[in-house]
Amino acid sequence: MKDNIQEAIIEEFSIFDEWLDKYDYLIELSDSLPPIASEHRTEQYVIKGCQSRVWVDARIEDGKIFYSADSDAIITKGIIALLIRVMNGRTPQEIVDLDLYFIDAIGLGENLSPTRSNGLVAMIKQMKMYALALSSRQ
Repeated sequence: MKDNIQEAIIEEFSIFDEWLDKYDYLIELSDSLPPIASEHRTEQYVIKGCQSRVWVDARIEDGKIFYSADSDAIITKGIIALLIRVMNGRTPQEIVDLDLYFIDAIGLGENLSPTRSNGLVAMIKQMKMYALALSSRQ
């Protein structure tokens, strides 16, 4: 099933021929990341499995999940900004069931170093776990 947000991301990345340009765009996207509260920049919110430090928090409002995050690495920050853009404002079940096909469509999976790829998997897993945990609190 096509997802409008993922389709928009694929479209945005399609204008770049070179991966260096895509990296530059990821760095630009890092500026769009919703800021994380300083009390969430602690070990408790760090995603295990990422080479760089990544903090993610989630809240549920009216049955929909909203994330905030930060990272000490700008490319990672751009990647988490993309994940938040795709996952924000969805129900926990939608997030758990979400096929993040844009990752392969824009070539992200194949152009990341193995450690960044592991970090990407860890970020997705943690974001889906937050959705599950928050859904049980409703």
